[in-house]
Amino acid sequence: MITYDKEDAVTEALGLCDAAGYEIVHTIKQDFLKKPKYGISGGILERLEEIAGKLRPDVIIFDEILKPSQNYNLATVLHREILDREALILEIFESRASSAESKLQVKLAQLRYEMARAKEKVRLSSMGEQPGFMGIGKFEVDVYYNDIKHRMQTIRSKLEKAGKQRELHRQGRKRLGFKTVSLAGYTSAGKTTLFNKMTGENREQSQELFTTLSTTTRRITINREPFLIADTVGFISKLPAYMIDAFKSTLEELIHTDIIILVVDISDSIFDLRKKFASCMRTLSELGVEMDKIVFALNKSDLVNYEQVEEKIEILGLKDNKKKIAVSAKTGQNITELKDLIREILGNQNPHIRKEFDISYGN
Repeated sequence: MITYDKEDAVTEALGLCDAAGYEIVHTIKQDFLKKPKYGISGGILERLEEIAGKLRPDVIIFDEILKPSQNYNLATVLHREILDREALILEIFESRASSAESKLQVKLAQLRYEMARAKEKVRLSSMGEQPGFMGIGKFEVDVYYNDIKHRMQTIRSKLEKAGKQRELHRQGRKRLGFKTVSLAGYTSAGKTTLFNKMTGENREQSQELFTTLSTTTRRITINREPFLIADTVGFISKLPAYMIDAFKSTLEELIHTDIIILVVDISDSIFDLRKKFASCMRTLSELGVEMDKIVFALNKSDLVNYEQVEEKIEILGLKDNKKKIAVSAKTGQNITELKDLIREILGNQNPHIRKEFDISYGN
């Protein structure tokens, strides 16, 4: 694996590899992975060629987005399959997809990935140095490109139907008077564990990335008042816009929901915390989510002390935000208080009344 020489980058890259089922036997760390020809320098490439010759890996994983020409150049020199960050995430998505809709979403993302590279890949394969490079075969560029476009249109129409069905469900819930709550957050922040704790469900939960790819909605009762709560796909840094777009029909629940509980792993290091928080907020903003809908659940607070929580709250700029609460989905700490906060906010949604609530860190 080739990745950046930063602890958080290495940790996340290893997590992605593990989630995709790859065992890393050697890691090369670099400060810069965007050199024009290979992504890495010629000297590092020689070193990599020597290591690959000794270890004979099945795949070389490059923890950055490669241009088709860079992938081709690396594969030509190293005689190994090269997976960049996007291709690796798509493999994880494919293995995690369980519902019909999430499988369609993953297929759409894969086709978008292919389409962006189609013309360049055909040009490279026609050079004859590596016939069939990346599965091209002898397709003419226009046939290959148009085939991808046609398949994408077919999938989009199916997803559009699923989206209309989802809209009908939303309208039905609204007619019944149900207020809705959605869980969002960086992948592996503990969303599904919190969902299980709040609903009494037993959804699959794991330290692996992208355990959840499809939205699950359940009814919960707070003080005899019914609400609906949904778990959504996790976010990750450097997730390309087309991947977010592919999951739009799932993620659009975040736009229409009454409250979003943004689950933050407060036990993360300050560096990781800042990066993941910024990634989540950026993704929510790109989706068009209204920021005043967000409640911040500072999860895994059982792993840190009061002073550390307070310090990290200040670092994230949440000190004066009244819609925050330190919780532990694992131990159940402050889960009742989180439910009360939800009930209070939703029970007082009125254009003429604006109230703020602050649930402090407790035992």
